[in-house]
Amino acid sequence: MDFQLKDKVVLVNASSKGIGRAAAELFIKEGCKVAISSSNQSNLYKTATEIKKSLNYECEWVVCDLNKPGDIENTVDVVQRALGDIDILVNNCGGPTPGKFDELNDKDWSDAMDQVLLSSVRMTREVLPGMKAKNWGRIINITSLSVKQPVDNLMLSNSLRSAVTAWAKSLSNDVGEYGITVNNVAPGYTLTGRLYELAVTRAKETGDSHEHVLASMANSVPMKRLARPDEVAAMIVFLASEQAGYVTGQTIAVDGGVIKSTY
Repeated sequence: MDFQLKDKVVLVNASSKGIGRAAAELFIKEGCKVAISSSNQSNLYKTATEIKKSLNYECEWVVCDLNKPGDIENTVDVVQRALGDIDILVNNCGGPTPGKFDELNDKDWSDAMDQVLLSSVRMTREVLPGMKAKNWGRIINITSLSVKQPVDNLMLSNSLRSAVTAWAKSLSNDVGEYGITVNNVAPGYTLTGRLYELAVTRAKETGDSHEHVLASMANSVPMKRLARPDEVAAMIVFLASEQAGYVTGQTIAVDGGVIKSTY
């Protein structure tokens, strides 16, 4: 299927690995002009080098700490100077500190607010003028299955990612008349570095092995396996397509059936 995305300018944040990287690579395969960002320069350079080798494409890449407003403004400025106004923004970030309510202090909450919610708000604020001028745009936020079914020991992620979904729904109502869609992709248990870290943390708490924790996660999924990052990326790219132009304000789970609710 031709998603009609050739030459669209795409910025994928937190894309040196995991779901973000998989999305960036799939956009490249669709003929988009793609920029990637990460707070880790060495990981970012490594990823850009590997993409050049495997896909024969030179990504624009920018070091960006999503907790810093100045970095966000700089990232958008660099990408727009190099590639043009951003047509498709993928708001992605790492997960905030794990923990239960009594284990978290004000700084934990403040940092998570910047990382998860305000990074999306600030990035979107920077790209919206260009999208409105074109009467076309896609804003896709990567959240988590926890927005529909909270995950134990992830108080900050459960709370702030849910805030992103409410913000996105409100924003979709504001910008729909400009041909801009706003949607959320909620991944389930996906085999990324973040999931591995959570498995290690849980293993330390329970005295189990992280391999057994990962196996238990997979067993809890009706499909009896963990997702691959490219499976989540496929939904991201579809939501950016012309075919998905009438889908907005939605949160779509890619979770293998883990979420128990019917909506």
